[in-house]
Amino acid sequence: MNLNDMILISVDDHLIEPADLFLKHMPKAMKSRAPRIERSDDKDFWLFEGKAYPSIGLNAVAGRPPEEYGMEPTSYEGMRKGCWDVHSRIDDMNVNGLLASICFPTFGAFAGTTYLAVTDKTVAHAAVQAYNDWHVQDWCGAYPGRFIPMIILPLWDVEGCAAEVRRFAAMGVHAISFPDNPTAVGLPSIHGEHWDPLWKACADNNVVICTHIGSGLAPPHASNDTPIDAWIASFPMSIAGSAADWLYAPLWKKFPNLRLALSEGGIGWVPYLLERSDFTHTRHNAWTNADFGAGMPSDVFKRHFISCFIDDQFGVKNLSDIGEDMVMYECDYPHSDSLWPKAPESLFAGLSGLSDEQINKITHLNAMREFSFDPFQHIDRKNCTVESLRAQAGHVVTSFSPGKSGAARPTDGQLKKPVTSGDIHRMLAAIQS
Repeated sequence: MNLNDMILISVDDHLIEPADLFLKHMPKAMKSRAPRIERSDDKDFWLFEGKAYPSIGLNAVAGRPPEEYGMEPTSYEGMRKGCWDVHSRIDDMNVNGLLASICFPTFGAFAGTTYLAVTDKTVAHAAVQAYNDWHVQDWCGAYPGRFIPMIILPLWDVEGCAAEVRRFAAMGVHAISFPDNPTAVGLPSIHGEHWDPLWKACADNNVVICTHIGSGLAPPHASNDTPIDAWIASFPMSIAGSAADWLYAPLWKKFPNLRLALSEGGIGWVPYLLERSDFTHTRHNAWTNADFGAGMPSDVFKRHFISCFIDDQFGVKNLSDIGEDMVMYECDYPHSDSLWPKAPESLFAGLSGLSDEQINKITHLNAMREFSFDPFQHIDRKNCTVESLRAQAGHVVTSFSPGKSGAARPTDGQLKKPVTSGDIHRMLAAIQS
């Protein structure tokens, strides 16, 4: 296989909600209370129930040179149109040779946790449903075969969550976004029976639970003096603690066909977590009473957990210790870790030494199976390759630089100083004020 022959499905991308989303999809009686875009100092922000939600720059830097990255707020004009316009998104997918993707929300937070803080849960529920209707009908529905739809949930109401899963499962939706650690956002833990109605709805309808890094338990900053690079470097691995928590949860026995995706978590750390979990079970099970039957924790992981990566050559080299049937590719467009529009080049270099069968599993077959997704029903397979998609994108301009200033950038003559966690905290505090 060569680079151009690959068929790429990303199980972790992102979108910026368009300004008219909620005005179009909220019930008529609630349109006056719908989230809406306001503008201040040439920056756009969402206003919902009296609270402002700015868009952070690093969430939408596709096409920018790295020196323009930053944390300050941005506007729709300050990001590629592909961040929020589905037709432009298809252009950006084509130029990157990407067939299909799962897209996490931004204003609503990765798992819809924005709506937890809304006092009036009637309007919050309406906003959740409005987002889901837009996402499935307007975003994914505009280009069949190009998106794997994923909904968010009214997390404060477990029966409402289950009902939303069933509502969209009837439309062919097989993915939900859920906090990696619900207790971190004030919700019941995954170790009791509270969430069982949701798990049953997912199990009954082959729905994957997608838990994105930072959706519940955000990784701590070591200190205000620590360079922000240290936090960014460890961010993907921060989901390891949540992964261990899910590994020991009782839902796998109750609902044995459930699947969990560790979105944007990488895979290089997985072999050690499995080794350590098996060691812990062997050494400590006599007094901890963890029950894995005749198996081991690693068996549960390989059967139920989906792991995915952007660029993780160490993980690929240890694929046999992770399980090649549950590893998938992710692009992360338009975030700052994304390698768009040259993702295929980097990915293919990291897959060297794998067989064609293994490459096909990682790039698309595993995602198609686990997410009950078949793009070839809509698009001839020969038109789904990196080469074929890029051939449709000759008109796409990949550079984009409207002149946004980067975070803590020194002026001419100033000594360059590492951006620290404290710098970011101060910047975010200023944004919120």
